[in-house]
Amino acid sequence: MKRISLIFRSKANRALDRAEDPRETLDYSYQRQLELLNKVRRGVADVATSRKRVELQLNQLEQQQAKLSGQAQKAIDMGREDLAREALTRKSGLSAQINDLTAQHAQLQGEEEKLVLAQQRLQAKVEAFRTRKETIKANYSAAEAQTRIGEAMSGIGEEMGDVGMAIQRAEDKTANMQARAGAIDDLLASGALDDVTAIGGGDDITRELDAMSSASDVEAELAALKSGKSGTQAIEAPEGTDVLSTDEARERTEGNA
Repeated sequence: MKRISLIFRSKANRALDRAEDPRETLDYSYQRQLELLNKVRRGVADVATSRKRVELQLNQLEQQQAKLSGQAQKAIDMGREDLAREALTRKSGLSAQINDLTAQHAQLQGEEEKLVLAQQRLQAKVEAFRTRKETIKANYSAAEAQTRIGEAMSGIGEEMGDVGMAIQRAEDKTANMQARAGAIDDLLASGALDDVTAIGGGDDITRELDAMSSASDVEAELAALKSGKSGTQAIEAPEGTDVLSTDEARERTEGNA
């Protein structure tokens, strides 16, 4: 069970590390410090309000005390010692209240000064933390961007390597095709490789002889056409004998008779 618990905690800790963003943690800590600073400020404001209320009460009591002193003096002037005694009695009661309020005012003022000093110190710490927080966040963002750029460049480097290999293969194939095309042209020009697309097939000598025979046949047929047009007719003879015209054959026939 201890091993399973250790494995679970380690995996959970690793998952938290991946999920945690230091910038968010710093912002949250700064927000909590601001909340604490605001509480201290509200405490200072509350103490200052209480001190001010005590001051107002002191001022009212001091005004009443001064009024009673004036009434006592006036009663003495008018020969009313009893009224003067009553006014002084009330003044004495106010003096006790004034003393209590004065002590309370001094206590509140001391607490207010302590809270103001604590507020100033806390505010200085919060400001220093804010500056450090922004510096850490900026460094973290820069490191994160640099890491992403490095990863992207690494991926681009691998991809460009594949592209370079593809380009090299394409260039090699192109060079091979160009060399093959040039070799075929050289073979065709030298006659070592017949052009199978030529009409009639065969090599160049055969084609030239066939062309000459075709031209001879055309000339012979043309001569025969011309001979028939002039009124003569050729008589076929056996192979190896002369070919005679119609008039020559008639003359030889009559002479033999």
